[in-house]
Amino acid sequence: MNLDPIEILKTVCVILVVDWPTKDVPESLVRSGFQVVVRGGPGPEDYWDYELNNGSVVKRQVGRLPDHADLIYSYRPLRELPGIIATAKGLHAHTIWTQSGLSAAGVSDPKGCWLPEDELRVARELVQSAGLNHASQPYIGEAVTKIRGSCR
Repeated sequence: MNLDPIEILKTVCVILVVDWPTKDVPESLVRSGFQVVVRGGPGPEDYWDYELNNGSVVKRQVGRLPDHADLIYSYRPLRELPGIIATAKGLHAHTIWTQSGLSAAGVSDPKGCWLPEDELRVARELVQSAGLNHASQPYIGEAVTKIRGSCR
Protein backbone atom coordinates (compact mmCIF):
# COMPACT_ATOMS: atom_id res chain seq x y z
CA MET A 1 0.00 0.00 0.00
CA ASN A 2 1.39 3.40 -0.98
CA LEU A 3 0.46 6.21 1.37
CA ASP A 4 0.82 9.87 0.53
CA PRO A 5 4.15 11.06 2.04
CA ILE A 6 2.57 14.30 3.30
CA GLU A 7 -0.15 12.30 5.08
CA ILE A 8 2.54 10.06 6.59
CA LEU A 9 4.39 13.11 7.93
CA LYS A 10 1.20 14.35 9.59
CA THR A 11 1.29 11.26 11.83
CA VAL A 12 4.95 11.61 12.82
CA CYS A 13 6.54 13.15 15.91
CA VAL A 14 9.98 11.50 16.30
CA ILE A 15 12.31 10.98 13.34
CA LEU A 16 15.57 9.06 13.38
CA VAL A 17 17.86 10.37 10.63
CA VAL A 18 20.41 7.84 9.39
CA ASP A 19 22.83 9.91 7.32
CA TRP A 20 21.79 12.84 5.14
CA PRO A 21 22.91 14.59 1.95
CA THR A 22 23.16 18.05 3.57
CA LYS A 23 22.47 19.50 7.00
CA ASP A 24 19.26 20.87 5.48
CA VAL A 25 17.56 17.54 6.20
CA PRO A 26 17.81 17.45 10.01
CA GLU A 27 17.52 21.23 10.27
CA SER A 28 14.36 21.46 8.13
CA LEU A 29 12.81 18.62 10.14
CA VAL A 30 13.53 20.41 13.42
CA ARG A 31 12.27 23.75 12.10
CA SER A 32 9.06 22.04 11.00
CA GLY A 33 8.35 20.84 14.52
CA PHE A 34 9.66 17.29 14.63
CA GLN A 35 11.78 15.71 17.35
CA VAL A 36 14.95 14.65 15.53
CA VAL A 37 17.65 12.21 16.53
CA VAL A 38 20.58 11.81 14.13
CA ARG A 39 22.87 8.85 13.85
CA GLY A 40 26.05 10.81 13.34
CA GLY A 41 28.63 8.08 12.83
CA PRO A 42 29.30 4.36 12.88
CA GLY A 43 29.81 4.02 16.64
CA PRO A 44 27.19 2.80 19.10
CA GLU A 45 27.19 6.18 20.87
CA ASP A 46 27.06 8.40 17.76
CA TYR A 47 23.53 9.73 18.32
CA TRP A 48 22.59 13.38 18.58
CA ASP A 49 19.37 15.25 19.42
CA TYR A 50 18.77 18.20 17.12
CA GLU A 51 16.66 20.92 18.73
CA LEU A 52 15.54 24.47 18.11
CA ASN A 53 17.01 26.92 20.64
CA ASN A 54 16.29 30.66 20.24
CA GLY A 55 15.76 30.23 16.51
CA SER A 56 18.93 28.21 15.92
CA VAL A 57 19.22 24.48 15.41
CA VAL A 58 21.60 23.03 17.99
CA LYS A 59 22.70 19.48 18.59
CA ARG A 60 23.67 17.63 21.71
CA GLN A 61 25.07 14.17 21.96
CA VAL A 62 22.69 11.67 23.56
CA GLY A 63 24.84 8.61 22.93
CA ARG A 64 22.06 6.15 22.12
CA LEU A 65 19.09 5.37 19.94
CA PRO A 66 15.82 6.99 20.97
CA ASP A 67 13.36 4.74 22.80
CA HIS A 68 10.91 5.19 19.95
CA ALA A 69 10.76 6.70 16.48
CA ASP A 70 7.78 7.11 14.18
CA LEU A 71 9.83 7.41 11.00
CA ILE A 72 13.36 6.56 9.94
CA TYR A 73 14.85 8.70 7.18
CA SER A 74 17.74 6.95 5.46
CA TYR A 75 20.29 8.35 3.04
CA ARG A 76 22.17 5.07 2.86
CA PRO A 77 22.72 2.52 0.10
CA LEU A 78 19.76 0.18 -0.36
CA ARG A 79 21.97 -2.80 0.54
CA GLU A 80 21.77 -1.47 4.14
CA LEU A 81 17.97 -1.57 4.11
CA PRO A 82 17.62 -4.87 6.04
CA GLY A 83 19.51 -3.37 9.00
CA ILE A 84 17.47 -0.17 8.81
CA ILE A 85 14.27 -2.23 8.79
CA ALA A 86 15.47 -4.11 11.88
CA THR A 87 16.15 -0.79 13.63
CA ALA A 88 12.73 0.52 12.59
CA LYS A 89 10.99 -2.55 14.00
CA GLY A 90 12.95 -2.25 17.26
CA LEU A 91 11.89 1.40 17.60
CA HIS A 92 8.26 0.64 16.65
CA ALA A 93 8.55 2.99 13.67
CA HIS A 94 5.82 2.76 11.08
CA THR A 95 7.64 4.30 8.09
CA ILE A 96 11.02 4.22 6.40
CA TRP A 97 11.76 7.14 4.05
CA THR A 98 14.69 6.40 1.74
CA GLN A 99 16.48 8.92 -0.42
CA SER A 100 18.82 7.96 -3.23
CA GLY A 101 20.64 11.24 -3.85
CA LEU A 102 20.22 10.78 -7.59
CA SER A 103 18.45 12.97 -10.14
CA ALA A 104 16.24 11.49 -12.88
CA ALA A 105 19.33 11.57 -15.10
CA GLY A 106 21.05 9.24 -12.61
CA VAL A 107 23.61 11.82 -11.47
CA SER A 108 24.41 12.86 -7.91
CA ASP A 109 21.96 15.42 -6.50
CA PRO A 110 21.61 16.12 -2.74
CA LYS A 111 17.85 16.56 -3.18
CA GLY A 112 17.50 13.73 -5.67
CA CYS A 113 15.01 10.96 -4.99
CA TRP A 114 15.14 9.01 -8.25
CA LEU A 115 15.84 5.30 -8.41
CA PRO A 116 15.55 2.88 -11.31
CA GLU A 117 12.04 1.39 -11.14
CA ASP A 118 13.30 -2.12 -10.37
CA GLU A 119 15.42 -0.93 -7.41
CA LEU A 120 12.54 1.17 -6.08
CA ARG A 121 10.17 -1.79 -6.37
CA VAL A 122 12.56 -4.08 -4.49
CA ALA A 123 13.07 -1.49 -1.73
CA ARG A 124 9.33 -0.88 -1.39
CA GLU A 125 8.55 -4.61 -1.28
CA LEU A 126 11.25 -5.25 1.32
CA VAL A 127 9.99 -2.47 3.60
CA GLN A 128 6.32 -3.31 3.13
CA SER A 129 6.90 -7.04 3.69
CA ALA A 130 8.18 -6.04 7.14
CA GLY A 131 4.83 -4.35 7.82
CA LEU A 132 6.16 -0.81 7.38
CA ASN A 133 5.23 2.08 5.10
CA HIS A 134 7.78 3.20 2.54
CA ALA A 135 8.32 6.66 1.09
CA SER A 136 11.06 7.86 -1.22
CA GLN A 137 9.62 10.99 -2.82
CA PRO A 138 9.47 13.95 -2.66
CA TYR A 139 12.67 15.27 -1.09
CA ILE A 140 11.85 15.25 2.62
CA GLY A 141 13.33 18.74 3.16
CA GLU A 142 10.70 20.16 0.82
CA ALA A 143 7.87 17.90 1.97
CA VAL A 144 8.08 19.10 5.57
CA THR A 145 7.59 22.71 4.50
CA LYS A 146 3.99 21.77 3.61
CA ILE A 147 3.06 20.71 7.15
CA ARG A 148 3.89 21.31 10.79
CA GLY A 149 5.16 18.39 12.81
CA SER A 150 2.79 16.83 15.30
CA CYS A 151 5.19 17.43 18.20
CA ARG A 152 4.39 21.07 18.88
